[in-house]
Amino acid sequence: MNRIAVIGAGTMGLGIAQICGLAGFPTLLFDIADDALKSAADQIEKNLAKGIEKGKLREEEKSAALEKIEFTSDLNAVKADFIIEAIVENLEVKQKLFHQLERQNGAETIMASNTSSIPLTQIARGMKFPNRFIGMHFFNPAHIMKLVEVIRGASTDQETVNKTVSLSKGLGKTPVMAKDSPGFIVNRVARHFYVESLKILEEGVAPVEDIDALIRSTGFKMGPFELMDLIGVDTNFSVTESMFNSFYQDGKFRPSRIQKQKVDAGHHGRKSGKGFYDYS
Repeated sequence: MNRIAVIGAGTMGLGIAQICGLAGFPTLLFDIADDALKSAADQIEKNLAKGIEKGKLREEEKSAALEKIEFTSDLNAVKADFIIEAIVENLEVKQKLFHQLERQNGAETIMASNTSSIPLTQIARGMKFPNRFIGMHFFNPAHIMKLVEVIRGASTDQETVNKTVSLSKGLGKTPVMAKDSPGFIVNRVARHFYVESLKILEEGVAPVEDIDALIRSTGFKMGPFELMDLIGVDTNFSVTESMFNSFYQDGKFRPSRIQKQKVDAGHHGRKSGKGFYDYS
């Protein structure tokens, strides 16, 4: 594989680009915002430096990884053998992006979406080469979490599946095959971890700190509100909203009014300095 391209320099995108560079793949990270690219470059360097501090990386490995990663805000420059999209969880935006990427890449290019809730077959609608389209769902933080869900769409061919599984292993990840359905495996199960916790908060049963403490006491590393702040309150809300609509407004996936208020206020978690907790 001569080149991997990652679309979106947010928390997920930069993490994916980092592990691709660390695995030795020439990697192009694209974002429309130059500020986002600069922030991503800084964060990747910090992540790698932290790996050295913990004894998990050597200085030469960090340097080699950084040399493999390029940054661009020119979408026309995105040409690669394997493209991984990690942008906003919006069906129309994703479809528009992939249609443009198809126009400037060959029929052999594999295109993958890091969507966490939208069915792959919906995104692939109207694509010229849906057989080369697949889901590759990483988990946050992507440079640490080992699991990758590989999702096969209705038209995805076996060669694309095989190459995606092989790439996942080459990145040091553990791929798990999932069928194409809203939320796939992990987010469908985990949605209630967040939704029920938010319902408890809405009903005034317990405050955020107590709910998180209780969950941690059962063996979880983080409570639901700590985890939402880490992932991004806005990102988490977007996934819940997407699944709620995908399951035809099934009440068990109903988004929380409290979470919506946080999003409207710009309290998106650690990345904004405030979410369910204050990080200022």
